[in-house]
Amino acid sequence: MGSLTNIQGIAVGHATNMDALTGCTVILCEQGAIAGVAIPGSATGTEETELLRPGHVTDKIHGVCFAGGSAFGLEAVSGVRRFLEHKGVGFPTSGGPVPLVVGAILYDLGVAKRGVRPTREMGESAAAAASSAPVQEGAVGAGTGATVGKILGPKQMMKGGIGSSSIQVGDGVSVAALAAVNALGDVIDPETGRIVAGARVSPESREFANTAQTMLRLAKPAGFSKEHTTLVCVATDAAFDKVQMTKVAQLATIGMARTISPVFTMNDGDIVVALSTGARKASVDAVGIAASIVVSAAILRAVRLAPTVNGIPGLKAL
Repeated sequence: MGSLTNIQGIAVGHATNMDALTGCTVILCEQGAIAGVAIPGSATGTEETELLRPGHVTDKIHGVCFAGGSAFGLEAVSGVRRFLEHKGVGFPTSGGPVPLVVGAILYDLGVAKRGVRPTREMGESAAAAASSAPVQEGAVGAGTGATVGKILGPKQMMKGGIGSSSIQVGDGVSVAALAAVNALGDVIDPETGRIVAGARVSPESREFANTAQTMLRLAKPAGFSKEHTTLVCVATDAAFDKVQMTKVAQLATIGMARTISPVFTMNDGDIVVALSTGARKASVDAVGIAASIVVSAAILRAVRLAPTVNGIPGLKAL
């Protein structure tokens, strides 16, 4: 239980357009966070991820913006920068502070109202709404138009969304995750091995088709539907450098692999951004293992708290 905002220095806000079924989610770390990234997906849409590479001159970032709208949704990132600039937050330069904000998008254009995407104003609104309160989950923010289990088409998919979770390890070190789940694959409970949300055998059925088995059976040379992505942010109050946070992000992807099948496909834009905001001492490997656990939990919560929207069935309503 718990959420990403259990981590000191982290605030989360959403901007949600339920009429258009799209939105964005902003994670603020105004005091700065040392960050790393893992990009196991092959169809990512991102902005400023080079900031997270160990060789980059900057040592901290000030925010992360996840948005729907495919590449159009990256416009929301500029709204987060504008919000932080007005607060005087950013990397110091001779011309004033420059907020360093990482962005990543998911594809919801097949669900969202045509022509309506997250904008700069929506990004600014989500940043303004950010707080340390427990993260709102389900069909909100970047998860508003998210879906899962899309291999058999839109009539047999299910609703995805936003989920969050946190735990403590060792001597009180906190590790947490937020996930925007919009996967090609099915979501699986790692404890039982059973599919909890995904592609159904028919539009009326609650029986799951099993996406991985369907792919093996069909094996079309032309590939499968190309619009999927799970966006994850992991945070900890342990103190690590960029190299170590890169390892935490890499280990966190294990949680995605446990809970989504298949994952990291050629057409998934999966990404994990990992943030360190504190000064506690901890093992990188232990925090990485904890990150994989909270990522799994966040993904499960994202689908379990997703309502039925526009006829797309969600577990919250079943």
